[in-house]
Amino acid sequence: MISVAHILLVELRSGTMSDVFERYERHYCDLSANLSNKCTTTTIVDGDTQQRKQRTAETEVALNEADDLMDLEARSLQPSVKAMLIAKERINQSSDRIKSSRRTVLETEELGITILQDLHQQRQSLLHASNNLHAVDETITNSKKVLVAMTRRMSRNKWIMGSIVGVLVLAILLILHLKIPH
Repeated sequence: MISVAHILLVELRSGTMSDVFERYERHYCDLSANLSNKCTTTTIVDGDTQQRKQRTAETEVALNEADDLMDLEARSLQPSVKAMLIAKERINQSSDRIKSSRRTVLETEELGITILQDLHQQRQSLLHASNNLHAVDETITNSKKVLVAMTRRMSRNKWIMGSIVGVLVLAILLILHLKIPH
């Protein structure tokens, strides 16, 4: 596979310095945009830690390729070392931004994991409370049934007692009526 640095060296030998620098600037812009896109897609990836690590690794590979390109070009363009140093500084700044973004991604991932753990604990608490509520509801339903049964028995016992009292009163009245001479 032919590297980008190789292509730029061939162009350097076949064109004028201004053409080379224009191509170099275009390549730098493309490379910078590519690295920014990779960084952005790395921060956007939701949930899948493996995919995030893969994207981060791809970004680091692209960053290392850019760094290697800058080193190779700096050696091949000795007359314009100042321009190369400026370009390398830009790539270093981009690298720092990517590293900062990576730290932010990792911190965000850790925060997300913590939040998910908290949500899981809260869900477990809610499920436990729901189970307790169902148990209390069943107990209340059973208590209502027992109270209704007790109320019926009390009512039935009152009628029986009233009937017994009534029969006894009638029996007493009958006995009194028979025992008392008229």
